[in-house]
Amino acid sequence: MTSPAKFKKDKEIIAEYETQVKEIRAQLVEQFKCLDQQSELRNQLLQDFQDFFRKKAEIEVEYSRNLEKLGERFLAKTRNTKDPHYKKDHNVLSLVNCWNLLLNQVKRESKDHATLSDIYLNNIIPRFTHISEDSGRLFKKSKEVGLQLQEDLMKVLNELYTVMKTYHMYNADSITAESKLKEAEKQEEKQIGRSVKQEDKQTPRSPDSPANLKLEEKHVRRSSVKKIEKMKEKRQAKYTENKLKAIKARNDYLLVLEATNASVFKYYIHDVSDLIDCCDLGYHASLNRALRTFLSAEFNVEQSKHEGLEAIENAVENLDANSDKQRVMETYNNVFCPPMKFEFQPHMGDPTMQIYAQPPVYGELLMRCQQLQCRLSTLQIENDELKKTMEATLQTIQDIVTIEDYDVSDCFQHSNSMESVKSTISETFMSKPSIAKRRANQQETEQFYFMKIKEFLEGRTLITKLQAKHDLLQKTLGESQKTECSVASRRSSTVRKQDSGQTIPLIVESCIRFISRHGMQHEGIFRVSGSQVEVNDIKNAFERGEDPLAGDQNDHDMDSIAGVLKLYFRGLERPLFPKEIFHDLVVGVAMDCLLERALHIRKVLLTLPKTTLVLMRYLFAFLSHLSQFCEENMMDPYNLAICFGPTLMSVPDEHDQVSCQTHVNELIKTIIIHHETIFPGPEELEGPVYVRSIQVEDFCETSQADLQMGDDSTLDISADHPASEDECEPIEATAKFDYGGRTARELSFKKGASLLLYHRASDEWWEGRHNGSEGLIPHQYIVVQDVDEGLVDKSSSKPGC
Repeated sequence: MTSPAKFKKDKEIIAEYETQVKEIRAQLVEQFKCLDQQSELRNQLLQDFQDFFRKKAEIEVEYSRNLEKLGERFLAKTRNTKDPHYKKDHNVLSLVNCWNLLLNQVKRESKDHATLSDIYLNNIIPRFTHISEDSGRLFKKSKEVGLQLQEDLMKVLNELYTVMKTYHMYNADSITAESKLKEAEKQEEKQIGRSVKQEDKQTPRSPDSPANLKLEEKHVRRSSVKKIEKMKEKRQAKYTENKLKAIKARNDYLLVLEATNASVFKYYIHDVSDLIDCCDLGYHASLNRALRTFLSAEFNVEQSKHEGLEAIENAVENLDANSDKQRVMETYNNVFCPPMKFEFQPHMGDPTMQIYAQPPVYGELLMRCQQLQCRLSTLQIENDELKKTMEATLQTIQDIVTIEDYDVSDCFQHSNSMESVKSTISETFMSKPSIAKRRANQQETEQFYFMKIKEFLEGRTLITKLQAKHDLLQKTLGESQKTECSVASRRSSTVRKQDSGQTIPLIVESCIRFISRHGMQHEGIFRVSGSQVEVNDIKNAFERGEDPLAGDQNDHDMDSIAGVLKLYFRGLERPLFPKEIFHDLVVGVAMDCLLERALHIRKVLLTLPKTTLVLMRYLFAFLSHLSQFCEENMMDPYNLAICFGPTLMSVPDEHDQVSCQTHVNELIKTIIIHHETIFPGPEELEGPVYVRSIQVEDFCETSQADLQMGDDSTLDISADHPASEDECEPIEATAKFDYGGRTARELSFKKGASLLLYHRASDEWWEGRHNGSEGLIPHQYIVVQDVDEGLVDKSSSKPGC
């Protein structure tokens, strides 16, 4: 029989199995509870969708009505106005165009939002209703399938329990039969042993025992052995039978166990997933379609709004004060057109209607003409200075009123916290305390501007009056006196001083000349590193006194040339901007008024030696010119400042390198933009001046008979320059500085050289002759001797005529 311990263990196994089955039953029940909850949540969510879009439709309708009222209110006001500029025609003012587009946008948005409300009510909400009905029906069918699957799973578990009990029963019988068999084998061994001992005792030591007693005892022993053998045989057969049943039962149990585990695994891994898929059949796709209908409607409204805003943006981009001024003057032409000229009213029939220029008043008129010319020259210089100051102030005002403070993207950085939204809004431009300071600066600058423009207009009026008198006198006195008056005026003008020691290093002039000629549109100039090998080769050539960039060839790497220029300034023993003025310059960067900042920088830089100022003026004029091609080379003043800031001006060790470098970059950027205001002109500071490289468009106003552009875009200057009867003699000029021609069409000369000028090729170039060669001569490098340069008509091919 089985021991109590084994019996107890079997009970524990059965109990464990029943517990596991009980847990599975509980899981199955909970699964449907979860699915029920998901179904309820889904239905609630769909109901919320419907309520949301129903409410949103009401809001959209209300918003549409309000927009319509708003648009109609101002459209009616516009229709009733008497101003012709508010009428919708091709000649409408740019401001009025913006206003009309804004009102049209309101009407457009009103219509779009009404359409949006209709889509919500008649399209999207019915979609959610259908989804809810379909979802409930599919869940019911899926639940029926799930119940059947769970019932089949429980049958499998019950079958497993049955075969397990059978296996336990047969295995217990086998164990019992085995123990009985072992007990019979022990008895047999015991009986055989006992018989052997008895024979050993009686055979040699009992000669006197009777024979019949011996036979009887042997018979009894044999009978006992046979009984035990029969019992053993029975028990062996019983054990074999039970063992076979136990083996079969165990095999069945293992097979059913494997099948049950596979069924359970299949149910939990595949069936449950498929069941959930049945519950969700078409749900997400239908919801996707409904929400995409919403997105389509919203995107179309957004697209419509975007198109309207693009039209407004284009109108804003086309806001043009000059065109509006012209349209106003054209509309009210009778108001703004100049009146008829005042005619000479003779007294008592005086027949003379012209100035009398015969003796004895001829000399007086001639002196008066000369005095007028001298006065005009002085007034023109004064008015030009006023104009520069006025233009610089106007630029400052433009910088203030065009500051890009309109980006409110930060206010639309959505956050779950309303506090963060309020914080973002509170940090917008309009809420910053500095707005008051900026407006104060703006008003102060405006006051200064109007003071200067008043002086400028008054000066221009006086110049106009004097110029009219001068021109009439000059015309009356005859063309022969024109040159005399001009020479007298030139001799009375300010004498320009020259300093032969103010020169530009060859490496700087050559690199800038090369870049100005070939690299103004090179993307990333000064930002992209060049070949270090080529940089070293070019640098070594300059150190040997050679000019590897001479001529008009373009076989050098542009980035390497830029690297050579930066390397030169970086290697100066004394930086271009000395450390002694670092603090004074950085203080100026903090000024909000750009004009004040530029004037402060000018004041500080004027303390430097003249040679340094000339080099600075030359360099920053080039950088300013380079920044004008920023759309092509991607190097605006700020990017150039980042490249040249650390090179030109090092931060003292006692200052914070990171924060101060930002100020240095801002300083360099300011100097690049306002270099004309910061550095003295050639009239105040003698020295070489940066001259822009000649381009084809520089000669668009030049006579085709004198300037012919070849196929290679070079200027073709004829070897012979015969003067016609209508042309004047060439003008003599003197070179102020040394100049090396960059190309074959540019003349090279030394300081003090005598030059002959034929005519002005552009604002910055003359066509002339030197040492028997004809070519181009830079205007800034010469002093005209025979005629005042102010009288040369830049568009004329015959200066001095």
